[in-house]
Amino acid sequence: MESNGSIVSLREVTKAFHTDAGDVTVLRHVSLQVKSGEALAIVGPSGSGKSTLLNMIAGIDRPTSGEVHVAGQAVHASSENQLARWRGRNVGVIFQFFQLLPTLSVIENVMLPMDFCNVYRPRERRSRAFKLLEQMGLAGHADKLPSALSGGEQQRAAIARALANDPPLLLADEPTGNLDSKTAESVFALLEQMIGAGKTLLMVTHDRSLAARLPRIIQVLDGQLLQ
Repeated sequence: MESNGSIVSLREVTKAFHTDAGDVTVLRHVSLQVKSGEALAIVGPSGSGKSTLLNMIAGIDRPTSGEVHVAGQAVHASSENQLARWRGRNVGVIFQFFQLLPTLSVIENVMLPMDFCNVYRPRERRSRAFKLLEQMGLAGHADKLPSALSGGEQQRAAIARALANDPPLLLADEPTGNLDSKTAESVFALLEQMIGAGKTLLMVTHDRSLAARLPRIIQVLDGQLLQ
């Protein structure tokens, strides 16, 4: 946590990618402060840098220049090994296409972050995972493979997995983008519950109606932020 109470702090972050056609700058001198418990939507046209911004915060991508501080970690200055452990304990990432491991059961997918970070006692992990699945309305699907679930059910399982280690920060990249409107509404309602429980949420979305239901909106345009 930063001294000003921010759980996310980006300072003059620039990100450029090397391509065969030359360097492409996706983020340009971006600065952002997000306080603990805050919920915000990140909107903007395709290719504007929204997902790259989220990846910077998660430590999946590194900035070309600038500083990224998240949940007490200097992300820009940390090794891959340090970031993997830190991310597992502090950041829950929810992807548009779920990213559940297809050969593991739903409950094993939820237990995976606990196993990786050695969080909770081994004998407690299955019961915690089951409670999370109950919270998501998936208790009856715990021992099924992800392929046996609908898209909405897989996304709820992915949210349960993101919550496995009780991280303070949730990052959601188009979490409703692959769902019909009714299912999207139920998934967003779950995210609202997490906000009510004190989680910090940053959500990338193309859905302006969903974005408008969060108290703060950041627009990314040509690699820069407009609030």
